[in-house]
Amino acid sequence: MSSSESNYHKVTINKVTKWVDGKLHSFITNRPSEFEFKAGQFARLGLPVGHGVEPTIWRGFSMVNPEEADYLEFYATLVPTGEFSPKLFALDEGESIAIHKVPFGFLTLDNFPNGGKTLWLFATGTGLSAFLSILQTQKTWELFSNVVLCHGVRTAAELSYEDLLLGLSQKYLHRFTYLPLPTRESEFVHPWSGAVMPSSRITKLIEDGDLVRLSGLDINSEDSCIMLCGNPEMLSEARALLKERGFATGRRGAIGNLAVEKYW
Repeated sequence: MSSSESNYHKVTINKVTKWVDGKLHSFITNRPSEFEFKAGQFARLGLPVGHGVEPTIWRGFSMVNPEEADYLEFYATLVPTGEFSPKLFALDEGESIAIHKVPFGFLTLDNFPNGGKTLWLFATGTGLSAFLSILQTQKTWELFSNVVLCHGVRTAAELSYEDLLLGLSQKYLHRFTYLPLPTRESEFVHPWSGAVMPSSRITKLIEDGDLVRLSGLDINSEDSCIMLCGNPEMLSEARALLKERGFATGRRGAIGNLAVEKYW
């Protein structure tokens, strides 16, 4: 059965960027003309097992690229004992991968149709990818006066896409705040501001109020909206902390001020 007759496309890997060799990389593919998505959604990518040619294992990866781009970009971490990522990391430029024809996920601006004063984006690891697409979407800047991106990683080497983020900072000036947070490095200096960053997890910084101090912006349920994307432990802890502060996901026609994505 050809991909045109199935539920997936075959796309070609045109470029691979190694952020941390053997651990973190991103890759760019061509974009099927009919593949549409909203910033913050993810695609299911598929690879065959063994000597087969049909994809049999699938994993979710958020799109990094803007909605209108003529390419697709994905950000991945290697799990050495995993079934999927070692095969993914072994692919070279020019090789192909399957992509499900339908995008998935609800971590989109549709959660916050009325916008607000500040949009807080809390990411760990490759959870950053969904927010990179959102940050490159003009609608984000129309809905919110300020956007704060908090990226928790283990080491500074894992702080990828700094050129893209710097470009956004220069474009939106005081409206965009980037908080890189390597938890295993003390005295890490912010590459733009020169400020010494705390070596604490995002949840600890929420609990202690340090994010307010670092950003100069308040986190409150009246005029702030929050998106979470990252490891399950962070998501669980952050949701509990934010619930105490009046944040909740939308339900039954009620607009919320919290959106969460968990796809592993």
